Amino acid sequence: MNKKILAALVLAALGGTTAAAPTGGDWLVRVRALHLDPANKDSTGVGLAIDSKTFPELDISYFFTPNWAAELVLTYPQKQDVSAAGTRIGSLKHLPPTLSLQYHFLPGATVQPYLGAGINYTRFSSVDLPAPFSIEKNSVGLSVGAGFDVPLGERLVLNVDVKKVQIRTDVSAAGVKAGTFKVDPVLFGVGLGWRF
Repeated sequence: MNKKILAALVLAALGGTTAAAPTGGDWLVRVRALHLDPANKDSTGVGLAIDSKTFPELDISYFFTPNWAAELVLTYPQKQDVSAAGTRIGSLKHLPPTLSLQYHFLPGATVQPYLGAGINYTRFSSVDLPAPFSIEKNSVGLSVGAGFDVPLGERLVLNVDVKKVQIRTDVSAAGVKAGTFKVDPVLFGVGLGWRF
């Protein structure tokens, strides 16, 4: 996402819109473009890595109060290339839903920032790696995030969000653990939300 375009969107949103405050019982559904930037930390010694990727994402928030909300981030299984020392060796798919508890500092303000923390569950599937390598198919880890909503009207909001998520898997060679591959991506999202 071009930073100049993002800045222009935010400045346009700040130009005189009436801020809508969430209330207890409100739902907020956002559609975002999500960019995954993996850390690619590998202890196997073969330099495993997956590629960066941008893909669509849907998230649903429920506001218990104007300040406290639960957010569930959803997408469809993402296919990514796997490389070793810079050479493509295969691919895999992963489905990484994330559930967070968020605190919204300024409900009703022109810019509505929030912080959140939660848990991520990732399921790896369609793993295509050369023998004798295999990976653990499930990953559970923590997530932390921050972002803000900018009201564009009574119910429409512009959203910018960033999360750091733990996604890790044990790598085995011929059934013997060879090390741990830490994807641990930063997820940067920009999109629109509808409150109802």
